[in-house]
Amino acid sequence: MYAAERQHEILTRARAEGRVEVGLLAESLGVTVETVRRDLTALERLGAVRRVHGGALPVERLALEPNLASRESQHSEQKRRIAARAIQELPDGGTILLDSGTTTLAIAEQLPPDLQATVVTNSIAIATRLAELPKIDLLVLGGHVRHLTGAAVGDWIESALRGLCVDVAFIGTNGLTVDRGLTTPDQAEAAAKRGMVLAGRRVVAVADASKIGHVHLHRFADADEVAMLLTDSSLDDDTAEEIDAAGIEVVRV
Repeated sequence: MYAAERQHEILTRARAEGRVEVGLLAESLGVTVETVRRDLTALERLGAVRRVHGGALPVERLALEPNLASRESQHSEQKRRIAARAIQELPDGGTILLDSGTTTLAIAEQLPPDLQATVVTNSIAIATRLAELPKIDLLVLGGHVRHLTGAAVGDWIESALRGLCVDVAFIGTNGLTVDRGLTTPDQAEAAAKRGMVLAGRRVVAVADASKIGHVHLHRFADADEVAMLLTDSSLDDDTAEEIDAAGIEVVRV
């Protein structure tokens, strides 16, 4: 295998798995550790990876999170379709948890005005929207609010979530793969999302297809903890079948 082919393979693995380790690469590629290190140095000079102790991360995993305003404008039509389909998963008169995020905000915006339900959220934007609906019993999870996403995070929310059991938890994610589960760039948001997953009797992941196949630094749920993935119709058949085979019902809209 030529150096360029080997480096292409290393980069492909890094993007698929979220990181690569020098020793494992050397073993699987049949080369020395020194050769792998030279390959990683070459990829870093190209701006494709960032070297870390024992391996490397693809640069896209290190990108800053987009803020709430910029995320609202991305894939907005797909998010509206996902939200419309999510309405069908609402329990009759039950309890709902809406994670902070633009897709879950789209769900809040499409809730029927006469819906009678208890809604729990850590999103300032969602809470503001639902406070206008008189038949919604709204519970707002408090904590430190991240300016970037408008999500409450921290010890307060994690403590509150340990005492909750909701019928359906709608959870957003920055990345989803069968092997790595659901992931997000921020540790505090991952901890809050983890508490939400554990609080849900049924967990529905809501994410446009651009999030599928990506892995970020912090994992907050395994694939087998998710009952359904609501995504858009651009998700390819092979990926949808792989996710479905892992036990997650895939609905593309």
